[in-house]
Amino acid sequence: MMTELREFVSDWVRDRETFPLPWTKVMMWIFILGDAFIFGAFLASYLAARAAVTAPWPDTGQVFALRLGALEIPLGVVMLMTLVLMGSSGTMALAVAYGFRGDRVRAARLTRLTALLGVVFLLMQAYEWTNLFHEGVYPWTNPFGAEQFGASFFMLTGFHGLHVLTGVVILLIVAGRVARGLYDERGDYTPLELAGLYWGFVDLVWVFLFTLLYLW
Repeated sequence: MMTELREFVSDWVRDRETFPLPWTKVMMWIFILGDAFIFGAFLASYLAARAAVTAPWPDTGQVFALRLGALEIPLGVVMLMTLVLMGSSGTMALAVAYGFRGDRVRAARLTRLTALLGVVFLLMQAYEWTNLFHEGVYPWTNPFGAEQFGASFFMLTGFHGLHVLTGVVILLIVAGRVARGLYDERGDYTPLELAGLYWGFVDLVWVFLFTLLYLW
């Protein structure tokens, strides 16, 4: 039995295509699907908690307003964060396209630019969290209304931020390999495509978080 299992695993690892996609892409889609269920469960819990509370829910337009002297822009920082992350989707798509065209210089540059935009997003999120701490918003308390708001917000945005940080690390590693021409030697830019799939998923999740946490 163990011999047959080892032979099966060996055949699976050597096989580059399954159903008839590359097995690495199949595994990435399985990972994305599983991660989507986790985010879905978290968002469902957030909606259930929000429906159950009797205390008023905070006005997110005021809580997350960008204040520049006397000027107050509702959701100012969050809008900038969203634009940065959506822009990174475009640079990542271009990086993958140039990679499969064999233009590794532009592919590497655009992948690094995508990682840089991810870092900018994380820095703005850190700025947002710092402001909340200064205003007394923590996971266990919230002066603006329902206490569940702080716990829900930090859990959801923190979990997403961890995904962004992971994506930045992956993009920098892949960009370095693209720049060194490793994928040209193999004639296969699938790793760059897989990094693009992961980054696209991270961006898509943010659309749901932005809608439910900030706009609703």
